[in-house]
Amino acid sequence: MSLETKRQAEETPDDNSLGGRFYPLYRRLFDDNSDFVKGVEKKLAQARMADNVELFISRALAVGLIAGLGLWILGVLVGWLFLQLFGWSGLVPLPDALSQVIDIIREPAILLLSGLIFGSIGFAIGFGSLVAVPYFRASAREREINILLADSVSFMYALSVGGMNQLEILRAMAKADDTYGEVAKEFQSIVLETEYFDTDYRTAIRNQALETPSDELSQFLTDMLSIVDSGGDMTDFLEDQKNKQLRTAQQEQKKQLDTLELFGEMYMTLSLFPLLLIIILVIMGLMGNGLDRFLLNGTVYGLIPLIGAAFLVLVSTVTQDEIGDGYLRPEADEEFTVDEGIGVFNPGLVERYTGDKQVFDQIKRREGTHELMEILRSPHTFFKDHPKLILLVTTPVTALVMIGLVVSGAAPTSIDGIQASPVWGTFVWMYLPIYLNMLPLAVFHEWNVLSRKGVLGNLSENLRKLASANDTGMTLLESIKTVSETSSGKLAEEFEAMHAKVNYGTSLKDALREFNNKYHLPRLARTIKLISEAQEASSQIQDVLSTAAVASENQDEIARERKARTRMQMVIIIMTFLTLLAVMGLLRVQFLDTMASLGSAGSGANSEAAGGEFGANIETGYLSMVFFHAVTIQAVVSSFIAGYIRSVELMAGLKYAVVLATITLITWTVVEQVSNPQETAALLLFVGSTGRSYLTSQTRNSKH
Repeated sequence: MSLETKRQAEETPDDNSLGGRFYPLYRRLFDDNSDFVKGVEKKLAQARMADNVELFISRALAVGLIAGLGLWILGVLVGWLFLQLFGWSGLVPLPDALSQVIDIIREPAILLLSGLIFGSIGFAIGFGSLVAVPYFRASAREREINILLADSVSFMYALSVGGMNQLEILRAMAKADDTYGEVAKEFQSIVLETEYFDTDYRTAIRNQALETPSDELSQFLTDMLSIVDSGGDMTDFLEDQKNKQLRTAQQEQKKQLDTLELFGEMYMTLSLFPLLLIIILVIMGLMGNGLDRFLLNGTVYGLIPLIGAAFLVLVSTVTQDEIGDGYLRPEADEEFTVDEGIGVFNPGLVERYTGDKQVFDQIKRREGTHELMEILRSPHTFFKDHPKLILLVTTPVTALVMIGLVVSGAAPTSIDGIQASPVWGTFVWMYLPIYLNMLPLAVFHEWNVLSRKGVLGNLSENLRKLASANDTGMTLLESIKTVSETSSGKLAEEFEAMHAKVNYGTSLKDALREFNNKYHLPRLARTIKLISEAQEASSQIQDVLSTAAVASENQDEIARERKARTRMQMVIIIMTFLTLLAVMGLLRVQFLDTMASLGSAGSGANSEAAGGEFGANIETGYLSMVFFHAVTIQAVVSSFIAGYIRSVELMAGLKYAVVLATITLITWTVVEQVSNPQETAALLLFVGSTGRSYLTSQTRNSKH
């Protein structure tokens, strides 16, 4: 720690902040050179938190003491309530003298003990939670750095091949924080230290290698420093590092997929546990005095979603999602508008000038009106670009439909009503919201994903073509025109539009940005960032384009492997659900109906046999409802887990949720048709009348 920092730390007792007030307590409890303080200071630096370690720990002590005092008071109240409710009764006979002493001290001892226990827990929670913040942030930064390091090294290698020297590569890497995130911030620290603190860049690299939270980046910076000190070839070094980081990324992908396979097998076992528990509870209820509804409801409505949520959290700890939002943003000295919002709420460039002159306010209003009319003319296009906003339409529609069904008396409004007709009641309260909300959201989400990711289909091939055309002597713009004329697909169309924009006065860098921000895919953004940086130095960048093509091909290979390996996990999860559905259906048809018939026969004959008593306590309507709800909840949970494993995105499970829920509804309709034909006929009558009304309205519209 520097002398200036220590001098400022010693002045903190006069600080009126929370940390300053508790600084004397910190001085009494901790040594500045202790391992704990040094560890927290290191994590604060790795987490890029601008906090003085002394004040940070002092503030943590303050929070811990406040939380401990609050829970100490709660503990005393709990001890007092315990004494009031349960009193005191000696379990072991004691002499009278000792018994009198215990009678005197027991109440203060219990109050003191409960207060100390609760207070210690409160202090540990308050102090530990605050101290853990830099550790969690540093760990998150380490994870992001390790994910982006391979692409970052490829970016630096391409710039080196393009002719940039070492300092220019460091500055370009520091400016690429919109694409390379936390890796770029590490290089920002190097550049800022050299520019503002008069430090040579060798020392700055050495300091950052010691401070970065990622061991991989630390090793990379250390190796880079040895190349700089020895005067070696930076291009060859970066090429070797690019290949090494690519192999490391592939190994990490393989380990991750192996872990997902293990998790898939775990989920197959865990998801069957609620089924076994339901069967045990039903059998025990039939053999005893009745069903334990509390445990059965807890299993269906609590345990099944809890297992799914826990498994999702477990999977999220090992999966690597895409880092960044995919947008390329301008530098400080550039004029460029990044369209990240909704047009009607984000008019764009005119937003900067509103308020100064009336004409700009008028332009803003007219722009908003124009955007609103465009939405009304083609709402499907708007919802394709912003799929989540479809919920603003479907949620009120769902509420109106539900209110209409309740008011008309078609929807059961009590548990008994749902038990009387479990398929119809569940269809109204669970399946209608699924179809009215999840189905449109799934359609527009998948449309959005396919429309954006379609541009990646021929990316590697077109980058190879660009490199070949550029190698013949064409400029990058001429190469783009040639590839657009000799290729097909969405990317070729975008190249043609890009060439037209440049011919009409747009700079090539801005045209590349507009193309990227239209699709805002992180992988595409890294490729476009590489090309736009290289083309500023020279129009002959065939080596850079070849490097970008190799990096894109490697990403394609990783994506193909992940798609192939996760397909099996998704099949396992879906087949496990279908097994659960089949068992539940057989349990409803074969077991419940048989037990109900035995119970009714035994009751009618007034039999004293065990078989009559065994089936007399069955509640067929309630159990049918619970079984149906169990498989429906399991369908939705399994769908989101399968979608997340497949695409590392929760919304990817929407399509599976709709499909599996439909399979569940059809299956249980058939099951109830076998057991209770009257209710199924009512459901089919409602669906048929709805479909007939829809077809009639469509026929009238076509005639008009």
